[in-house]
Amino acid sequence: MAGLHTSLRGPPPSSSAANHQSFTAKLLLLLTVLPLSLAFFAFLLQWRGGGVDDPISRWSPDESHKFPGMDSSPLATVGHFSSHSSDCSTLLGHSNAASFPYFRDWKFKFDSDLKPKICVTTSTSASLEQILPWMFYHKVIGVSTFFLFVEGKAASPAVSKVLESIPGVKVIYRTKELEEQQAKSRIWNETWLSSFFYKPCNYELFVKQSLNMEMAIVMARDAGMDWILHLDTDELIHPAGAREYSLRQLLLDVPKNVDMVIFPNYESSVERDDIKEPFTEVSMFKKNYDHLTKDTYFGMYKESTRGNPNYFLTYGNGKSAARVQDHLRPNGAHRWHNYMKTPNEIKLEEAAVLHFTYAKFSDLTSRRDRCGCKPTKEDVKRCFMLEFDRAAFIIASTATEEEMLNWYHEHVVWTDRTLNLKLLRKGILTRIYAPMTIIQSLKESGVFESVITSAQGSLSKDKFLASIESSNATKNTASESVSRKIGRSRESQATARKALEITTSVFHELAVPPLSPPVMDGDHLTIEA
Repeated sequence: MAGLHTSLRGPPPSSSAANHQSFTAKLLLLLTVLPLSLAFFAFLLQWRGGGVDDPISRWSPDESHKFPGMDSSPLATVGHFSSHSSDCSTLLGHSNAASFPYFRDWKFKFDSDLKPKICVTTSTSASLEQILPWMFYHKVIGVSTFFLFVEGKAASPAVSKVLESIPGVKVIYRTKELEEQQAKSRIWNETWLSSFFYKPCNYELFVKQSLNMEMAIVMARDAGMDWILHLDTDELIHPAGAREYSLRQLLLDVPKNVDMVIFPNYESSVERDDIKEPFTEVSMFKKNYDHLTKDTYFGMYKESTRGNPNYFLTYGNGKSAARVQDHLRPNGAHRWHNYMKTPNEIKLEEAAVLHFTYAKFSDLTSRRDRCGCKPTKEDVKRCFMLEFDRAAFIIASTATEEEMLNWYHEHVVWTDRTLNLKLLRKGILTRIYAPMTIIQSLKESGVFESVITSAQGSLSKDKFLASIESSNATKNTASESVSRKIGRSRESQATARKALEITTSVFHELAVPPLSPPVMDGDHLTIEA
């Protein structure tokens, strides 16, 4: 039995087999311990904040490298708020969690060393539901300072107090003192803007914008700004072509010898007649002539105009940004100039200004209500520079609601999907989603709600009532005052004419008005003035 047991056990294992088993055991142990060690090390790094550089933590307000304008704030965590302003009831969309983590701090305080420093100036009578999305979108892409010349609804206490509470915003009211100060402007003694004096509606607004731009230049220089833009609150800069979606990066890449940058405008092409918030509901735009080939533009011109007077409903000569420097002056609402030299300018090949014109059906009547001209073909020429504005004013003043809606469908709304697809393929139309995504994310993150709630909380009832009385008194005083040119005093006109006679020998490049794009005149190219 002993021999049999010995034979069943077999021969003792060799030394090579033992070594192989030992190596396998060590390898399995290594493969088990290594992942556990790496996982523990990664956890330790995250727990201690030891430099894990993922895209979300990079933009977090708690880190040293922040998204432009981010800084710690007691309002960073947004809870549920209730709005007390009827003006903003449709604006305050909010969800429990921020869906866009970049916007945790509505203050958007820009670091002092952030370059270049960009400011925007505007003249507006809009409501908060238009101004706030417009403003914070431009804060996101790099604008640090805003000079807001306000009138109408924008100057009301409920709106202006919110605007004044936002860092980087300077609100300027149209008071008697402002008009008296602007009446002393050198512009009245120069010829470049004189053809717009003494005329109502759009011409009057054009002069007012130019005077406001002149004041904004001084404020921009005092604030240490590098660039200044003039935009309306229905316009958004689209900084395409930059290394990142940033106006700051776009202007940073501009050569040092360039004084002015021109942004060709794209025009909104609405596909419905019930748009309420154009910035978040419109994604289709008609491209500018400057961003198309000549063959494409004129080859598709007839289909692109759809029976309207021009390729665009309104202007087609874009907007511009200027370096803040000595002797800078406005040259109308669309351009800048310099008293001592001809500015070196470039036109951007990809970036654009998105113009949301007539994007809402109510824009027809709101424009009508701002102008007291007679709805006749002759009288509207005194009031409006562009043909479509004239036609829209006449329709809004003479047609029934149903007739206005039919006219709006025919001339503004793009309902023909086949035509839309054709023009999209040809490049006439284009889809742009970045602005609507940013603004919708700001809205969902509670940014606008935080601004309004903070402003309302900082204004007591007594102060609020006092501000209303003060605002009303200011409006009454301002309405009684007559500015030197915007008003219609014969005496002031005579004084201005004397001043103009003295300076007629000095040549200044004439102000650039809103111009229509090139039009087809038979086989010839024509640019309308």
